[in-house]
Amino acid sequence: MEIKLNYQSSINIDGIIYFDPIKIKEGRAKYIFLTHPHYDHFSVEDISKILQGNTKIICPKSMVAEVAKHFANEIIEVEPNKSYKVDDLQFSTFPCYNINKPYHLKEYGWVGYSLLYEGKRVVVVGDSDATNEIEGLKADILLLPIGGKFTMNVEEGAEVTNIINPDIAIPIHYGDIVGDKNDGMRFASLLNKNIECKILR
Repeated sequence: MEIKLNYQSSINIDGIIYFDPIKIKEGRAKYIFLTHPHYDHFSVEDISKILQGNTKIICPKSMVAEVAKHFANEIIEVEPNKSYKVDDLQFSTFPCYNINKPYHLKEYGWVGYSLLYEGKRVVVVGDSDATNEIEGLKADILLLPIGGKFTMNVEEGAEVTNIINPDIAIPIHYGDIVGDKNDGMRFASLLNKNIECKILR
């Protein structure tokens, strides 16, 4: 499994699974997962660069109408705390929201995704604070935001990662719009010794 971080929370797994694609040069997506509609996560221009005729777009219920305005592809509507199967890909959703900030409210129904892929549980956290729901997740590979302001910060991200205790942790959403480029190394220094931290930026 090859995981790449393009920019912010723009993630690519094996060149076929994309999360919140932005600042993309080229690609051929089989699945595109969207966490929420903010400009740094939902880019019509970048989705268009990787879209194929059979690409499936997975997004929260609140985004379906907007996505359908731009793309004729099959859209899979999701809600928090539900499980899905698309083709052979199994995944579940969980809510992503702010606790004491106004940017991502729980009632919006925005999500993160937990994929069963190649025998591993790969969890991608959308823009969120460190919530009880996220602390309760199970993951072999965990990607979560640490930039602060709009999401959890380095210390909060490390704390929740240590609770989840994945084999691999990958920090995202820092060093571009928010956070510092050194936040990834600070995050790594706060993790349990048994957790491998991969810095992809």
